[in-house]
Amino acid sequence: MAETLMKAVVVPRFGGPEVLETRDMPIGEPGSGQILIQVAYAGVNNTDLWSRQGRHRPALPFIPGYEVAGTIRALGEGVEGFRVGQDVSALTVGGGYAEFVLAQAALTFPLDTFASKIDLQQAAVFPTVALTAYGMLQHSARMREGESILIHSASGGVGMAAGQIARALGAQLVLGTIGNEKHAASACSFGYDQIFPVNGFEQAVIEATDGKGIDIVLDARGEPTRSQSLSVLAPLGRLVVFGDASGNPEKLISPNELWRSNKAVVGYSITTLSQTTPHLLTTMARQTLQLMAEGALKLAISETLPLSQAAEAHRRIEARSHVGKLLLQVREQTSEGG
Repeated sequence: MAETLMKAVVVPRFGGPEVLETRDMPIGEPGSGQILIQVAYAGVNNTDLWSRQGRHRPALPFIPGYEVAGTIRALGEGVEGFRVGQDVSALTVGGGYAEFVLAQAALTFPLDTFASKIDLQQAAVFPTVALTAYGMLQHSARMREGESILIHSASGGVGMAAGQIARALGAQLVLGTIGNEKHAASACSFGYDQIFPVNGFEQAVIEATDGKGIDIVLDARGEPTRSQSLSVLAPLGRLVVFGDASGNPEKLISPNELWRSNKAVVGYSITTLSQTTPHLLTTMARQTLQLMAEGALKLAISETLPLSQAAEAHRRIEARSHVGKLLLQVREQTSEGG
């Protein structure tokens, strides 16, 4: 390759958005099973913020960025089924805030195998939100047609994807909560029957389900929402936990309480799945990208900022001033085949 250096946003120390620095960094060479991607867009996620804050304690310095879309520029040894110049989406689990990123082939997803074109902006925010939403509903909750579902943070990226995916999988009733009532109208357009404030949601759920309770709850808010969610589950209901945004102390859940009430608590971590069973994510990616190609799933992008404004993107997420996903534009112009 002609380029030897790239622009990248680096976290040199833990702290607020101001610690993010743009640096010249070496472009890596793909090793066995890896793909070098020239990044067009990178998604911005809460996980990026938590890593920057030191909640996940990654080794310093590091380049954040869990998901990207772009064009393949080089293939590592043993990589098959891809070609240089191909547009792809990838779950990078770090390194995405850069002009180039190395991704595992098993976590890289071609965009040119569907009847309808999937644009790079949608593809850049697809890996974390769509694979999280689909995985929770299909595999953790094992959702059945005709069931009811409550999704917290309905105006966030995962929330807007989960509402649509739940509808596509045959949910009978899709409810959501929001922390900011100004976001209700936007969230309602993504598959929800009803949206209500997270404060006091228990009574709203009971009324919406005619006292039966809800079959499935998706929660990344943490306490106290988590315990409150458990209380509104119907018999044989499932609470799926996939984050802890509040950071509040956990409340222990007694197994005896669960078996006596016929309820379940299930965890879901896309990061862990990427390490333990990447082939499962590959299968889910094909299924969710197909939903996107068919028009059954459209991911909400609230704003696109240049890579140099990554710190501003983090500030806006922390301020909860957006609906859907924030995106960083890395490459000035993109075209099919790059």
